[in-house]
Amino acid sequence: MTAVITENTTAQQQAWAIAATVCDPEIPVLTIEDLGILRDVEVTGARVRVTITPTYSGCPAMDAIRDDLKTAFATEGYPDVEVNLVLAPAWTTDWMTEAGKAKLQAYGIAPPSGMSNAARHAGPIRLTMAVKCPQCSSLNTKELTRFGSTSCKALYVCQDCKEPFDYFKVL
Repeated sequence: MTAVITENTTAQQQAWAIAATVCDPEIPVLTIEDLGILRDVEVTGARVRVTITPTYSGCPAMDAIRDDLKTAFATEGYPDVEVNLVLAPAWTTDWMTEAGKAKLQAYGIAPPSGMSNAARHAGPIRLTMAVKCPQCSSLNTKELTRFGSTSCKALYVCQDCKEPFDYFKVL
């Protein structure tokens, strides 16, 4: 993916556009912007500081993302890049873009549905909603295991088309 930079783009916007091209190594159809882990980009002269938040504190993809960010900036002529990892506020699926959720669906991973506890106020008890199959759109699905290929996904199976699929959990 190439950053779109025009004559009128500020250095900050250029840097954000470069960072936004970096893909998640675990789900390569999502950029870190789609995923909502790209929090801030600052430019001071030739120095760039990027702030990212992991999807969970032990996320093994963060080292790869840090390296990919440094490579993306070096390719664009920014050799001095600092990547800061911040844990607070904690990442939530509410930060995912709608485009990112659509990319997950097209990739065969059911996107998170609903809002996280962070986005809700105290009130009624939350009900578990059905997870829609990304293959056939059936709501007749069943959770096989709470933890799938990564900690942020659960493994489901569709009772209609019989296909297993990952569900990106609401966090």
